[in-house]
Amino acid sequence: MGREDLSFHETMDCHELLNAKTVALLKSKMMQGIVFDEDLRALIEKNVQLSINDIKELQRLYAYTNTQ
Repeated sequence: MGREDLSFHETMDCHELLNAKTVALLKSKMMQGIVFDEDLRALIEKNVQLSINDIKELQRLYAYTNTQ
């Protein structure tokens, strides 16, 4: 992505997505401790890893708003 600044509504959307993804990650991490089925545990772990990658990407996008 080139060096473009985000508009106000894009900034708010990014912030909301970041918050939602963070809450979902926390829920998945908590569920890992109480799930006993190995297949379900593997799916949750995959979800955790994908969520971490998504959060990093959203943080990178959100950083554009802090440089204005």
